[in-house]
Amino acid sequence: MAEAAREAWITGIGIVSSLGEGADAHWQKLMQGKPGADTTAFAPYIVHPLAPLDFDTQIPKKGDQRQMEAWQRIGTFAAGLALDSAGVKGNADILSRMDMIVAAGGGERDLNVDSTILRGLPHAENPAAFLNERLMSDLRPTLFLAQLSNLLAGNISIVHGVTGSSRTFMGEEAAGVDAVRIALSRIEAGQSDIALAGGAHNGERQDLLMLYEFAGLALKDRYAPVWDRGEKGGFALGSLGAFLVIEARDHAQARGAKPFARLTAVVSDRASRKPGTVSKTLDGLLQKIKPKLSPGHVAVFSGATGAQPATTEERAFLSALPDAAIRATGSHLGHGLEPQFPLNVALAAIALGHANLFPPADSSGLEKPMNGELRQVVVTGVGHWRGEGLALVERAG
Repeated sequence: MAEAAREAWITGIGIVSSLGEGADAHWQKLMQGKPGADTTAFAPYIVHPLAPLDFDTQIPKKGDQRQMEAWQRIGTFAAGLALDSAGVKGNADILSRMDMIVAAGGGERDLNVDSTILRGLPHAENPAAFLNERLMSDLRPTLFLAQLSNLLAGNISIVHGVTGSSRTFMGEEAAGVDAVRIALSRIEAGQSDIALAGGAHNGERQDLLMLYEFAGLALKDRYAPVWDRGEKGGFALGSLGAFLVIEARDHAQARGAKPFARLTAVVSDRASRKPGTVSKTLDGLLQKIKPKLSPGHVAVFSGATGAQPATTEERAFLSALPDAAIRATGSHLGHGLEPQFPLNVALAAIALGHANLFPPADSSGLEKPMNGELRQVVVTGVGHWRGEGLALVERAG
């Protein structure tokens, strides 16, 4: 007979966003219902900028900070918060065995280099030679058009000493789902005792806003909560960093660690995105965890982007869950692609720790107050283009 899967606890949380730094700051801002949207800095686009951080507290060497772009600093900072939260910061024995699973994009472009090339190309006698010369001389050794995606994991290893196995997933929102899913799977299977999983995103980038504008995905002109963005929809980019320490219960108890919550399940899929497939896929994923749910005690933390048609289809799926209190976290802190799912898992654990739910933020009627006691949170992750996932987070003990 196969051994039962080991129970996995969330023992460390490190999150940063427009709402602030750490679990307490996020909970306070969510309870106040004040989103961190900025309508002026990148007008006409709506962006949720990173709250001010003292990077020295988690990345003490200025040289380390200088060689990182913003997304790496955000992620390395959030990872340090998670290690502190779990009580393993500086513990060489545990850090040497800790698995690290990072969800990352393709890195950040150097806008100054891009601008120089675009200005010079029309006047170059040999455009191809000019392009090669500029790329070879203007970009740092760690760059070629964009940074390597695994540099975040490398910097976390260097700065914080996490030196167990390491893997980096790319693939926008789906990468964040898989980072948490693989961490949980390894712990349940007995292949890992403790893992650091998460990602980071810098939403304050003109190049990204340009790309998403070309695709018709960028929210602009006026802020609105996710469910109130209408048929055209769109997402407001957010600067986010989110890392979780996910740990086997027996390992945590042996060192006297307390859980924020229990991570019970993470399931994922990839719908074709033909009409109706997102709702159908989400329903299929829900069936895998539905036997574990306690009706009347469940909330849903949705990672809905606001982009269409995925958000409308997710809403149709959620509307069929009358017993669940729904919250779209993107209304509060924007959309950060790769780290969105890990961050929402973290917020679910925080809410379960408070045995409470923050107030609704929309006027559409989908989000309602919760009547029963909060015991479980289902986290959804539906990519703006591809990838779906669900997680079940429960009160521990």
